[in-house]
Amino acid sequence: MNDDNKMTNSLSRRDFLKTLLTGGTIFSASAMGFVGLKGRNQAQQEEPEVQNHNQGNHGNHGEMGTVGQVDPKSSGIDTQAFLSDFDYGIVSQMENGQTLREYQIVAVDREIEIAPGVFFPAWTYNGRVPGPNIRCVEGDRIRITFVNAGAHPHTIHFHGIHSGTMDGVPNIGAGVINTGERTVYEFDAAPFGCHLYHCHAIPLKRHVHKGLYGAFIVDPDPEKYTGQAREVAKTRNHQYSENKEVNEMIMVMNGFDTNFDGDNEIYAVNTVAFAYMDQPIKIRRDQLQRIYLINITEFDPINSLHIHANFFDYYDHGTTLEPTLKTVDTIMQCQAQRGIVEFSYAGFEPNRYMFHAHQSEFAELGWMGFFEVVE
Repeated sequence: MNDDNKMTNSLSRRDFLKTLLTGGTIFSASAMGFVGLKGRNQAQQEEPEVQNHNQGNHGNHGEMGTVGQVDPKSSGIDTQAFLSDFDYGIVSQMENGQTLREYQIVAVDREIEIAPGVFFPAWTYNGRVPGPNIRCVEGDRIRITFVNAGAHPHTIHFHGIHSGTMDGVPNIGAGVINTGERTVYEFDAAPFGCHLYHCHAIPLKRHVHKGLYGAFIVDPDPEKYTGQAREVAKTRNHQYSENKEVNEMIMVMNGFDTNFDGDNEIYAVNTVAFAYMDQPIKIRRDQLQRIYLINITEFDPINSLHIHANFFDYYDHGTTLEPTLKTVDTIMQCQAQRGIVEFSYAGFEPNRYMFHAHQSEFAELGWMGFFEVVE
């Protein structure tokens, strides 16, 4: 049986919103007495109007969320820890003095919980979606041993500069890696920036949508720059004390087609719907905030980030040391587009400040959260 068909409790966009937006709160399948939610072909009734007893027919934006919690053991990630969970690899020095970083990534099939009571049959790197947040410095030698322990052929394709042999695509170099096989991808990290990696096996949309992707962060080397550029590079390099003064976060925008009809039923940042509504991200108001933002959503042409009550600077692809956009509060990204978002809440009152996709449906289906700004 196809592993996609093992998920007997499917979930559609209409049903996720229907189940049930009472008083502005989305109730999960388990809260409504379901093991899962009904599929799109079962949704024949009109969607109920969102009600809020305090505001007439206008739902309370701040009450959107799910009932219950997702166990990190069943989701594969702790969404709070994931924000700063950078993998620097096993570090050593080559004979020529170059830094070598070694990683092992294993493709594994596993079921993950993406909302309370809602499970998805994922294909994963190292048992989680997204996979490891690989971080290095430009010029480092990267060596990834890839093992395919899944049931389907897979690859790893890195967005960066490397030889064709190391591109991780079918019929070139090692090509696709079959079940039980392994290969090694090796290249020098370039250019610096906010990048990603993903499976490039065919059909590509299926391998990506099922969860085979992750962040690939390449820090600039301050020794290669002078003046102000060098000072900025220090704040972006994890080996420098200046970087410790910045609060850095990984946010991977993704979606899940739970009934495999070509439309996503759940959207999230870092996999779990409404994770940062249920547990807001605590940040210091006087500290510079830096988000490594990556869009890997399948089936939708764009995704976006909007922050409330504030504006940010944006570095497209993270490949510049000066912003490519200044003083904006919303940014759109197509699939595989990424960038760095920088902002601060200095001078703001301590409070909760919302952030979400500015495709309203995405926000209502899980891609919404709060920063909790503290002294």
